[in-house]
Amino acid sequence: MEERVERMEILNHILVELSIEKAAAKLHAQRTGDLEQVQRVLDESVPLFAPKAVYTVSYVDEKQEDAVVIDGKHFQSKVLRKNLDEVNRVFPFVITLGPALEGKADTCDDLLEKYYFDVIGNLALLEVRKQVQKEIADRYALGGISAMTPGSLTDWPIEEQKPLFSLLKGVTEAIGVRLNESLLMLPRKSVSGIYFPTETNFYSCQLCPRERCEGRKAAYNRELAEEYGVLK
Repeated sequence: MEERVERMEILNHILVELSIEKAAAKLHAQRTGDLEQVQRVLDESVPLFAPKAVYTVSYVDEKQEDAVVIDGKHFQSKVLRKNLDEVNRVFPFVITLGPALEGKADTCDDLLEKYYFDVIGNLALLEVRKQVQKEIADRYALGGISAMTPGSLTDWPIEEQKPLFSLLKGVTEAIGVRLNESLLMLPRKSVSGIYFPTETNFYSCQLCPRERCEGRKAAYNRELAEEYGVLK
């Protein structure tokens, strides 16, 4: 098999804009005292954001029944296989907010403020993801783009982090993200996955029946879950 070597793109200068309105809405803060506390935590959080990202261009070598091979790495997933049915070029990525914010949250004695730091960090990471997604879509003239992340579905478990990280050699040196023994990313405010071109937006949430999930981006779709072969 011919070996393809693609240069890993590193994004260091990512601006995160997070308004008090968006943070307060997510935290369901309406009373004056609550809003003041959210504003204070937000003001402390923003200087701690250190967003960075890496991505590369990879190619689908083989499409198996319930798996795909990407640049020689095997990925076992019915859902990923179906999403890449008409796709040959994909974009593995890792994005992080850096360690400072979670370090601040870890030393916070107030449980409510600790929760505020965590939610604000998730919101900031989501904003970074949007910018990275736009960067890829614009650069490669993609009409639509969606992503899958290991661990977001039973069909694509956290163990798939290992082959994913092997597609991004040098990611730890580039942006400081590594996998621990449980294959969780450190810093914790990090996300990894594969972006792929799509005509219709895909969200893993559409295939997940879990009722209570703060990170839900789309409603559960039973018919779609049946179509993907992951109906519970």
